[in-house]
Amino acid sequence: MYSIIVVPPPTPEDQRESAGDRAGTPAQLRLGPGERLVFGRSAPGNDLVIGHDGVSRRAGVITAYGAFWILSNLSARQTYVVENPEGAGEHIKVAPGRLDAPVPFEFSRIVLPAAGDLLPIEVWAPRHDYLAGADGADGEPTAPAFSVDRGKRYFAVLAALCEPRLRGDPHAPLPTVDQVVERLRPSWAAASRTSVQWNIDYLAVKLRLKPGPDTAVTGPRLNGKKESLVSLALRFDLVREDDLVVLAAPPERAGRAGVPGGPDRADR
Repeated sequence: MYSIIVVPPPTPEDQRESAGDRAGTPAQLRLGPGERLVFGRSAPGNDLVIGHDGVSRRAGVITAYGAFWILSNLSARQTYVVENPEGAGEHIKVAPGRLDAPVPFEFSRIVLPAAGDLLPIEVWAPRHDYLAGADGADGEPTAPAFSVDRGKRYFAVLAALCEPRLRGDPHAPLPTVDQVVERLRPSWAAASRTSVQWNIDYLAVKLRLKPGPDTAVTGPRLNGKKESLVSLALRFDLVREDDLVVLAAPPERAGRAGVPGGPDRADR
């Protein structure tokens, strides 16, 4: 089975066809484990020719492994950037002359700076290998790193905070508390600034960004609380795009509060 799929940058012919509403999709190249793809400007010795004067004659090598791939930058002067289009701006840099840099992203875009142009090479790594069987047959189960209940009010608040960046804008500003209140109204008619802020504070304690009130350690004041919560949630997949359905749930299906303070507080 192939490990990765490489989508070359569009050629001028592809761009003209696309502008004319005709199929201009570049060919896809599939590499199996251990296979290499050498790319550069000139045809001899390169598997993928990129006809641009700003690209080195031998520019780089993509090598497939089981479920990931590595990139070698054969350019003497240009740094390559490998972006994660789904990763809120996440990227790695591969310096000139760097060999065998591992790329951890499932969907990647190699950006080649070329005499004023930025040429993209997309690399997809769809193969996923998993450990067969359970996490140990004997003994106590491992405690989860983060325990969240997707049926609780606090999770809906967290989902609303994460929504702009999950919708495809990795640098989107986070919603204000008032915007979160309005976003939650379809599923939580009684949402208010006080209840949303209470849930944000509760999440900061629950996800261990700050000590709880029952500890003797108060810890420093947590500035940028919303940013810290969203960063943690997206980094560890606590909230995924399919979780955004909680924002559209009818009121009768939303969880009811179970803590002192009534239905405007979080369900623990």
